[in-house]
Amino acid sequence: MESFSHEGFDLAYQQKGEGDPVLLLHGFGSSSFINWVNPGWFKTLAEAGYRVIAIDHRGHGQSSRSYETRDYAPGRMASDAAALLDHLGIPRAHVMGYSMGARVAAFMALEYQRRVATVIFGGLGIGMVEGVGDWDQIADALLAPDPAVITEPRAKMFRAFADQTRSDRKALAACIESSRELVAPERIAEIGQPALIAVGTADDIAGAPRPLADLMPNATAFSIEGRDHMQSVGDRSFKARVLEFLMEHPL
Repeated sequence: MESFSHEGFDLAYQQKGEGDPVLLLHGFGSSSFINWVNPGWFKTLAEAGYRVIAIDHRGHGQSSRSYETRDYAPGRMASDAAALLDHLGIPRAHVMGYSMGARVAAFMALEYQRRVATVIFGGLGIGMVEGVGDWDQIADALLAPDPAVITEPRAKMFRAFADQTRSDRKALAACIESSRELVAPERIAEIGQPALIAVGTADDIAGAPRPLADLMPNATAFSIEGRDHMQSVGDRSFKARVLEFLMEHPL
């Protein structure tokens, strides 16, 4: 892992391969390794001839953290991603995000339009606009002294994931408060870059991909058959569709 500084955070990142750059933005509670290296994305993209770059968001992985909710607004994390491109001397890249990372990618596509050649939203469909349910229980679960008292299934899942990855649960609780900022339909319509929206057919978190694609001028929806939110990340059909999409839209 390498690192750079931005807005007072030391932000870790890793990269592999040569070719057109693909910037990867991981999901909530995850890291560049868990979201992208372990499921084989680094290998897949590098072998296909791309320069793969992935950041650990503030409060995640090997990056430094804050316990202030305002520090985790998607626009702030999008600015970290743009600063990483500056740090690496990359003027323009393909940008792919999963779940929370997809929301960050949307803000990046809007606020740093010239830097984003194409955008891929994985694990987040119309939930980007309409919301993804009540996540306050997840924040409570992350802060619970004893995980045995957690009964809500989704909250239990995220608490177990945070414990498994040895994450800073207090930082994640702060992150979940502000990182869910919705994107208004009229703002989504301003994302003019070629876009791919991929969601598992068994994903009960993301919201359907087609309604989000219908709001955008140049977007395609893709259903990851039989996969839920966690299983979709490393799905072979997802990888194949992403490679096809990138080949259709070279820098």
